[in-house]
Amino acid sequence: MKFTQTNKAPSAIGPYSQAVVAGGMVFTSGQIALTPEGVMLEDDIRVQTKQVLSNLRAVLEASGASFDSVIKTTIFLASMDDFGVVNEIYAEAFGSHKPARSTVAVKTLPRNALVEIDAVALVK
Repeated sequence: MKFTQTNKAPSAIGPYSQAVVAGGMVFTSGQIALTPEGVMLEDDIRVQTKQVLSNLRAVLEASGASFDSVIKTTIFLASMDDFGVVNEIYAEAFGSHKPARSTVAVKTLPRNALVEIDAVALVK
């Protein structure tokens, strides 16, 4: 088992790793719209979703994976009203690769984020 830590994504804000690599797979922790320096971005779903996906990409790459090797993602939304916008940005990021996915609305997210995404991927 290997624990991932990259400075291209924000450090964990609790007692967990950015990702764990085990059995040829990467299990990421949820990413929110913190910059790699730890600054929470503005209250805008487009801006936050782009940062979340940038963070997720960085963690996957540091773990030996990429968006093309993602098997499953989970999206957590503060409001299901943002589903369409998040879907559009997510589709741009993943292109023709379409991993399995769950999307759920939650009452609140860490740092009052609007969106959080985690992933499971194969190590290349």
